[in-house]
Amino acid sequence: MEFSNSKRNLNLSAYLRKRPNAEATLVGDELHSSLRGVVRLYETTYGTLVVVSVSGLPLSTERCRKGIFALHMHSGPSCTGNSSDPFANVGMHYNPNSCMHPYHSGDMPPLFSSNGNAFLAFITDRFSVDEAIGKAIVIHDSYDDFSSQPSGNSGNKIACGIIIKI
Repeated sequence: MEFSNSKRNLNLSAYLRKRPNAEATLVGDELHSSLRGVVRLYETTYGTLVVVSVSGLPLSTERCRKGIFALHMHSGPSCTGNSSDPFANVGMHYNPNSCMHPYHSGDMPPLFSSNGNAFLAFITDRFSVDEAIGKAIVIHDSYDDFSSQPSGNSGNKIACGIIIKI
């Protein structure tokens, strides 16, 4: 799979064969203990390639409202919290430029579940790999509406991981 413009080509397959520059291991909260995943970050000539693979997402019986989950990078360095919010210490969305939602640097495309599994890959120039180190990646139990302030009305945090340099 290639992504190109008149200036340069990016062979995504080549990046996916390489060791990532950074990674986060996602773990679900107590109610979603089977939720697991990994987020890998690669520095490219186009920006940061983010690759997400998740299993154990909650299944829904609602035919027309199932399987879309918000994904964000938060500013906090810890996947800890309290009884009402097990990931309360992740802080707000990563937003070094004080932009309105959905223009936070940490706002990401949604995860679309297929029987509890999801895969997502995208390139962003909103943050570098080095900027992401130590930040939290969070999955929410609902989709991001990309308009509600301050964070898209995306529901409860159900999984979290901290990005570490590889």
